Amino acid sequence: MPVKNEFEEEQIDLLFHALSDRTRRDIMGKVSEGEQSISDLARQYEMSFAAIQKHVSVLEKASLITKRVEGRQKLVSNNPETLRRATELLADYERIWTHRIDAIGRILDEEQERKEQ
Repeated sequence: MPVKNEFEEEQIDLLFHALSDRTRRDIMGKVSEGEQSISDLARQYEMSFAAIQKHVSVLEKASLITKRVEGRQKLVSNNPETLRRATELLADYERIWTHRIDAIGRILDEEQERKEQ
């Protein structure tokens, strides 16, 4: 049962890399509440503006957020389509492992029945 998904392998790597960092996951949470400027995001962390820009860049490269320019501000918002596709990917993996665990359970049950006979 192979994982079938709209993601390319490289996109999957970018996605999991982006989500592997606590700060980036936190940024995703803040942006899910509504569009925010990078400047506003930077004020919420004890790190440089440049560091926040790098985190935003990683999220953007993974297509988890979108960035648009309005005047002198760069505004970021979540990309719900990528989040939906990521959820489907993880659900595919869950189905695979649930199927495998169920198969192991059946084998163990059969083995136990043989021992009891």
